[in-house]
Amino acid sequence: MTTSTTEYASVRYLVDDVGAAADFYTGHLGFTLHTNAAPAFADVVRGPLRLLLSGPASSGARATPADTAGPGGNRIHLVVADLDAEIERLRAIDIEFRSDLVSGPGGRQILLADPAGNLIELFQPATAVSSTPR
Repeated sequence: MTTSTTEYASVRYLVDDVGAAADFYTGHLGFTLHTNAAPAFADVVRGPLRLLLSGPASSGARATPADTAGPGGNRIHLVVADLDAEIERLRAIDIEFRSDLVSGPGGRQILLADPAGNLIELFQPATAVSSTPR
């Protein structure tokens, strides 16, 4: 996976109220609203950081294992062009996933954990998802 220096660094925060979270970040911390799909999802941007605010109805929140669903269950969010190929590549080297593959209006994602247990989300945007139903 390669990342261009012009891309955002994305972090997903699980929140109870997407609107309140977006208002907080834009009203108090200098973020700009980028996408508003409340109540499920919004994202805000400040410099190179794209903060993904995922409410309980979002596919990002649904992918989170119950034992990490509360505060602190945040994760880095890595965009991939072909999620199926990444899953196959990682399974071939015995990497275990922490969630099932989840699809939502924004795309598809799956979670894995680093050796310390920190969650990592591999995400394929809907615009890159093939038209084949999964």
